Amino acid sequence: MRDVLGANEMADDHCKGGMSSHSGLPLDISVAFPQATPASIFPPSSSDYYQFDDLLSPEERSIRKKVRDVMEKEVAPIMAEYWEKAEFPFHVVPKLATLSIAGGTIKGYGCPGLSITGSAIATAEIARVDASFSTFFLVHSSLAMLTIALCGSEAQKQKYLPSLAKLQSIACWALTEPDYGSDASALKTTATKVSGGWVINGQKRWIGNSTFADILVVFARNTSTNQINGFILKKGTPGLRVTKIENKIGLRIVQNGDIIMEKVFVPDEDRLPEVNSFQDTNKVLAVSRVMVAWQPIGLAMGVFDLCHRYLKERKQFGAPLAAFQLNQEKLVRMLGNVQAMFLVGWRLCKLYESGKMTAGHASLGKAWISLRARETVSLGRELLGGNGILGDFLVAKAFCDLEPIYTFEGTYDINSMVTAREITGIASFKPAAAGRLSRL
Repeated sequence: MRDVLGANEMADDHCKGGMSSHSGLPLDISVAFPQATPASIFPPSSSDYYQFDDLLSPEERSIRKKVRDVMEKEVAPIMAEYWEKAEFPFHVVPKLATLSIAGGTIKGYGCPGLSITGSAIATAEIARVDASFSTFFLVHSSLAMLTIALCGSEAQKQKYLPSLAKLQSIACWALTEPDYGSDASALKTTATKVSGGWVINGQKRWIGNSTFADILVVFARNTSTNQINGFILKKGTPGLRVTKIENKIGLRIVQNGDIIMEKVFVPDEDRLPEVNSFQDTNKVLAVSRVMVAWQPIGLAMGVFDLCHRYLKERKQFGAPLAAFQLNQEKLVRMLGNVQAMFLVGWRLCKLYESGKMTAGHASLGKAWISLRARETVSLGRELLGGNGILGDFLVAKAFCDLEPIYTFEGTYDINSMVTAREITGIASFKPAAAGRLSRL
């Protein structure tokens, strides 16, 4: 009974804005800072200033609402806690499964067969609340599942895709290596043909979902042909070891891992038959780069929504922050960025749907959108002042989460060079000095 009374007294102290001197517990943010609503109660959407919702089909608008509702209800209340702990909230996965969006554009095998615009809108709505969850989906759906759908055998599709679509099993996609990030085509992991299958040796790094993935889509160099091949590995296979990468400052909910493969045997039935060179991975990367471009769009939407509410709630000098001219200008600049980012992303989807999208189109979209998102989030950080460094108000978390997004699926510079190669006809990936040294 005394414990209950003590708890009630502490709760009463909190309600009065005080705190028991002996408790040692932090105040709830709504008590510690009553002037603004934290992101655990997510702000209403206010970023569609040019009414781009009119550009979407009824199905795409329905997807947007469905994803938004689940993310705001299930993820917003817990995201700051799990971001701080750098842990993944597995208990939310069944709720995400009810959205039926895993597999995106894949038709059949229990996948939703969405338009690429519908899949992009779903990605943005996830990222609007939490960028880590959008990365989880991107890796699982737009990389691993899509690779099996585009490059796998019919037997592989029937075996793996239905459970992946229901999130009953989770997948990761392993291309990047410790020595090869931007220069991914030079990977060193090897696949050697043996009786009945292949033996994989090598390392992968920065692989999202890998610490808990049931299925690992891995790329390795065929020791006979020297070409890149793809394989499906199972969790727990002898010789396969995955360790979590610690101490990240961004996308902390995402579980990135280092993968070590020592004489890992993969049966012939788990080699992806349509991955016979690095160029074959571009079938997947073309779609995933579109999806990655929609991550910063969604992230910027969420930051604008939070800042829009915050500035109207927070008062200084006897007036809401929204009343000051400098703040209004920054807020409008953020809004303009979101309109432009959305329009570029939408056009990218339409180019893909019409079969006109090129690698340069996709790379420019990802590079430019992530650059504009960086500016948008930085402005939001300024607008929130001291609270701009607190995860409770979204902007600090989004500020950090955007940094790895700015880098992965091609850094800003690499994507710029892909587009530049397309418009000039000149590839500039290897510096001239390196070329001369290689001839010495």
